[in-house]
Amino acid sequence: MDLTEKTLGKSYIYKGRIINMRVDDAMLPDGRTAKREVVEHPGGVCIAALTEQRELLFVEQFRYPYGEVVLELPAGKLEYGEDPLEAGKRELQEETGAAAKDYRSLGKLYPTPGYCGEIIHLYLATDLTFSAQHPDDDEFLELRRIPLAEAFHMVMENKIADAKTQVGILKTYQLVKEGLV
Repeated sequence: MDLTEKTLGKSYIYKGRIINMRVDDAMLPDGRTAKREVVEHPGGVCIAALTEQRELLFVEQFRYPYGEVVLELPAGKLEYGEDPLEAGKRELQEETGAAAKDYRSLGKLYPTPGYCGEIIHLYLATDLTFSAQHPDDDEFLELRRIPLAEAFHMVMENKIADAKTQVGILKTYQLVKEGLV
């Protein structure tokens, strides 16, 4: 069975600095039509930066939609058309002051496929060097280093809520466990 839905029309209801929102008319596989609400987002990148001591670099920052400080791997928004790896290198340096000699793709993540087109590209960064942090003007971050094994247990104990961070930790943990890093 072909599960593809065909877009019949798009109606934008909001265009913003980070997201656009639209309501589409779509034809379903059985020929009926339905409304689909879509959030357009340029995508993002997340870096699991692993030190020689097997620590991961994290940032803590206040996340306004949740009203709380969230522990996350370094990450950031892509500009439309921007190369995800280059954006990841930039975000890692800005948020942590780190640069890596080696980067490995950990794949991509669809954080909310029911209504948002955002894709987050995940990378593992190793062989790190450090300089000063340079966060964006509206970014207030605390840098933390957490041993990989402890971060893994934090995920398993539901102490890390951020999805991209969970996936980055779990994939890095498995690669290290298999001796591939």
